[in-house]
Amino acid sequence: MKLWKRAASLAAQTPEARNRLVDFLRAASILAVISGHWLLAAPYVVDGVLRMGNMLELASFSRWLSWGFQVMPIFFLVGGYANGVSWQAARNKGKTYASWLDSRMRRLILPVLPLILAWLALAPLGRLLGIDPAFVQAGSKVALVPIWFLAIYTIIILFVPLTHAAWRRFGFASFLVPVLLAIANDFLFFRGYTALGWFNYLFIWMAVHQLGFAWLDGRLPSAASRFLFGCLGLGLLIALTVIGPYPVEMISLPDAEFSNTLPPKLPLLALAIAQAGFVLAAEAPLRRWLRRATPWTGTVLLNGMIMTIYLWHSTAMILMITASAALGYLGLNLQPGTGEWWLLRPLWLLAYVLALAVLVPMAARFERVKSPARVAPAWQQILGAVVACFGLALLAYYGLGGTVPSPWVQGIAVLLPVAGTLIACRFAGGDDKA
Repeated sequence: MKLWKRAASLAAQTPEARNRLVDFLRAASILAVISGHWLLAAPYVVDGVLRMGNMLELASFSRWLSWGFQVMPIFFLVGGYANGVSWQAARNKGKTYASWLDSRMRRLILPVLPLILAWLALAPLGRLLGIDPAFVQAGSKVALVPIWFLAIYTIIILFVPLTHAAWRRFGFASFLVPVLLAIANDFLFFRGYTALGWFNYLFIWMAVHQLGFAWLDGRLPSAASRFLFGCLGLGLLIALTVIGPYPVEMISLPDAEFSNTLPPKLPLLALAIAQAGFVLAAEAPLRRWLRRATPWTGTVLLNGMIMTIYLWHSTAMILMITASAALGYLGLNLQPGTGEWWLLRPLWLLAYVLALAVLVPMAARFERVKSPARVAPAWQQILGAVVACFGLALLAYYGLGGTVPSPWVQGIAVLLPVAGTLIACRFAGGDDKA
């Protein structure tokens, strides 16, 4: 009740001009991702060994569900809108790039450090308790995979002054350029130049980010034009996956020949266009709905800790699965996908929510660290961000606690985000300048 009252007080102070849909979509997209992770996770025991299964592998029909649960495109769309607003406001107030960037870095990088440190303790603890090292590493990968988006989103934020200026000068051409680069990249990927595919993390997500600028400037003015934009994206998605060579699922599978997301490929861009068009077509009624006190207060409450919720949701799941295993594999002996297994899903989801409710209050404070009176120079923040993001990418890809690729590489992966944060952020000082 106390949190709700505080959120209601903040909600009542919302400026009239604020686009509340931006905040709502940020929270809704993160909650959709969390729901997808929890629903599709399928832990089970085989011959006394705990395995971390995935319904996308175990039930092919569930792969179509990833078109709804893979909503990171909405987050990047919202990011483009929000970054456009904040960058324009910073320029109007005479703030420097360094001051603007510092506030963004703190909201993105600092909240992930407690999660990394927690797994630095949990991974060796799991092995000491006799848990299969393969499960420890698999569990840590599940818990740390969510940080992949922080790495690329942070890099895209570094380019905001350039990408925003490109939008202002060239309009939709600044969207089409990364789209064409992504197309060329996929062409080369299928011609054997697979290493180049990683550049699509930048090309595809930057293209989606540019759509956020288009939304901000009203370049898709009518609901009809937005709906047609969504239909275009859906048509492309069907053509690429149902007719073309790409897989249907929008989430990576371990044994798949290749993935639409690791690294990103054209179906993910088509999905982004479809989601952006259909969601924005409903902007007017959604904004009217968000003028009501209850949905807007809930939105404000969630946005105050949404990064913490996102970062810790998989850890909450892994902890509850491990606790169940310690209690004699309680609820883990059922074959995933059976009727009995589905009947137990609500209880598992409730357990995950309860575990997350314990973790979030302890970690949420790291979302609210203010900038000091003097921030680090822009070049130093950029260097620190790149160092930190490289470490985040390694952690998301390899996890912790196993032997692949090596304990040394995992140790470096842990050190890089800490080192990058120390390079980029100053912690002494007083007033918030960002």
